[in-house]
Amino acid sequence: MLAVSKHGCTIIRTNVGTLKTKDGRIFNAGPPKGWPDLTGTIHKTGQILLIEVKTKTGKLRPEQKRFAEFIKKYVPNAAYGVARSVEDALDIIDRGIEHDRKMERH
Repeated sequence: MLAVSKHGCTIIRTNVGTLKTKDGRIFNAGPPKGWPDLTGTIHKTGQILLIEVKTKTGKLRPEQKRFAEFIKKYVPNAAYGVARSVEDALDIIDRGIEHDRKMERH
């Protein structure tokens, strides 16, 4: 998150989960299932930035795959991707900026 912030972005950890309140009710916290771990904006372009963080061998769950398909279809200018390293996250940002520049030319 620090490297992403230093790369000209605002970024937050998007916590998702379920918990039980003191009075026994179930509370679903955060966005819908499949939403990426990090949510933010790229300052230079104003694009939404969505990063799913995985280990080197981590796999996307079915709901994460559905989210990726949804974003690519309905929010094509979003900077979205799976990051397995800091370099991957910075690449997602750079590809998002380049995509935005291409969109401006058309």
